[in-house]
Amino acid sequence: MSFPEVPPPLGQALAAHGYTALTPVQAAVVEPEAKGRDLVVSAQTGSGKTVAFGLALADNLLDDAGVLPPARLPLALVIAPTRELALQVSRELIWLYAPTGARIATCVGGMDASKERRALHYGAHIVVGTPGRLRDHLERGALDLSGLRGAVLDEADEMLDMGFREDLEQILDSTPATRRTLLFSATMPAPIVALARRYQKDALRISTVGADRAHGDITYQAITVAPAQIEHAVVNLLRFHEAETAMLFCATRDNVRHLHATLVERGFAAVALSGEHSQSERNNALQALRDRRARVCVATDVAARGIDLPSLSLVIHVETPRDPEILQHRSGRTGRAGKKGTAVLIVPYPRRRRVESLLRAARITAEWGEAPTPEIIRQQDHVRLLETLLAPAEYDEDDRALARQLLEQRSAEDIAAAFVRAQRASMPQPEELHAGPSSSSPNVDGRGQPEGHRPGFEDIVWFRMDIGRRQNADPRWIMPLLCRRGHITRNEIGAIRIAANETHFQVPRAIADRFADAVARTANPDGEDESGVRIEAADASPRDVARQRSKEHAPERRPTPVRHAPEHAAAEHRRAEHTAPADQAPEAAVRERPAQPRQSLERQAPERQSPEHQSPERQPRERADERKSAERPAYERKVLAPRASTGEARPAKFRPGGPGKGPHNGPGKGGPHKGGPRGAHNKGPGAPHRKGPRKP
Repeated sequence: MSFPEVPPPLGQALAAHGYTALTPVQAAVVEPEAKGRDLVVSAQTGSGKTVAFGLALADNLLDDAGVLPPARLPLALVIAPTRELALQVSRELIWLYAPTGARIATCVGGMDASKERRALHYGAHIVVGTPGRLRDHLERGALDLSGLRGAVLDEADEMLDMGFREDLEQILDSTPATRRTLLFSATMPAPIVALARRYQKDALRISTVGADRAHGDITYQAITVAPAQIEHAVVNLLRFHEAETAMLFCATRDNVRHLHATLVERGFAAVALSGEHSQSERNNALQALRDRRARVCVATDVAARGIDLPSLSLVIHVETPRDPEILQHRSGRTGRAGKKGTAVLIVPYPRRRRVESLLRAARITAEWGEAPTPEIIRQQDHVRLLETLLAPAEYDEDDRALARQLLEQRSAEDIAAAFVRAQRASMPQPEELHAGPSSSSPNVDGRGQPEGHRPGFEDIVWFRMDIGRRQNADPRWIMPLLCRRGHITRNEIGAIRIAANETHFQVPRAIADRFADAVARTANPDGEDESGVRIEAADASPRDVARQRSKEHAPERRPTPVRHAPEHAAAEHRRAEHTAPADQAPEAAVRERPAQPRQSLERQAPERQSPEHQSPERQPRERADERKSAERPAYERKVLAPRASTGEARPAKFRPGGPGKGPHNGPGKGGPHKGGPRGAHNKGPGAPHRKGPRKP
């Protein structure tokens, strides 16, 4: 196959690598209008961008005869965000420029820096590296970019998101102004446009992303699960698809570590890929995936950026992506080079609306459904097993001799059954999942939450257990306990209500009697099991029990005392004086009257201090007190206040204040009890602090 628009040496490499035609992005960069110009290329993941900028750089590296000059200073520089992507780009360029004899040096973190410096010293035509390591070589003087003809920024948007802006600017500022700059990215946000405006001249914009941003070779699925069953859904998805290679994406390193350990424990051949692993560990993990020694890779977004595995056909988003760009980059690990792939989003019920908004922003149409059940997985295993056994194969003489020996001792049916059993035993067992709400059910709202009862739980019976939160009751171990004691399945248990010292749960009335009999058979004579848990039928629902207990423990309400208004209290006081019996003094009549509120008595104080409302024997003493008070300074005077119990006037004690600072100061400023004619907190003469009426 010939490629007339490509230099002959590169055309030979493409034909030797199995290329029959260029992809759209590769054909766009070799058009006559794109030659020699700065390019801003936006293309989908897996569309062949690496080979595309390799072809675009050929105009600057090769002469008319397709020959490279001797290797001295670097002629082309390729910057990638991650180590894996840089190594992958280096491998692609090696086979593409192999007929030209190009020398390519790779500079990434985690590798031996001294070897990289020696490779740069001996001379290289193309240098591929990460921003941090390239900047380090540049500052140490090992990398000289004075002869650079072309610079490529691969996955430029990711490099800016990772905080490499300063590194990129320092590297580009060290290059000649006559260089050619190519920006390649799956997305083109505003920061990329600003970067292109600063470091490019008359750039040509090439975009192979159509109105529908979804990858045409990727099938999207959205699986709704309960938040507590995400790991079980992952296990069932892996067992259902049985992909040759699958990649699982998590948001953090801790989640990657936890999920990887869980899958390895379940029997999956899995590897982990995150920022906490060294470069050698990353290389070993990727090599295990390429050699088919591992089939599952659990990775973070950054660590898996740009990874190209030809056998990768399944991507599972264990945690929801932050934005549409991350969703596309994750899903773009599959469906590459014209192959088909599947991307599955695991959606917890509370996050369904958020995922729907994310899919709309990405212009992706996903098929909504539920996680595969063990029954569906076993049916799929049955179909795959038949295809494997009935596929044509060649057998050597040793295999046939062993088969004849087995037929002499067992029947053909027994041998086939033993083989099927051995095949199933080598597969990880699927997980039981709770029957969640269906997205097509009329009783499900927009968030995937059921609006009514679960099917089969319209008529239920409540049971109770004598354990609660104080005994560390948790549904994760209560469910297996109920299934073991009552001989039922998890789908036959309804709502669980955990209180402080007891737990209520629902069982459909149709199986309530059978459940109660099984519980009684599995209990000891005391009604408990070996762990000391008692299960019995409840007399009422937990809500009715809570209401009854609140009524029993509610405090007894006392009648509210009637408070009279000040004017009514004064009138009643007058009537008590005039209607008292002849042998009873007015003072006694007043003393028998119930005590009034303090506020009412204080408001009545001026009226009761008048002579007509006071006892005759108390009038001379009170007049004397008034004369003494008038002769004292203003802040030492005594004011008559009524007694709270009898309403009699009495002198109230005050704390005289003095000049200076403090809580009871006199004239001047300071303290919370400053007085004066304008209010309680104004400046001016200090106000005395009154204790108030004494208790009777």
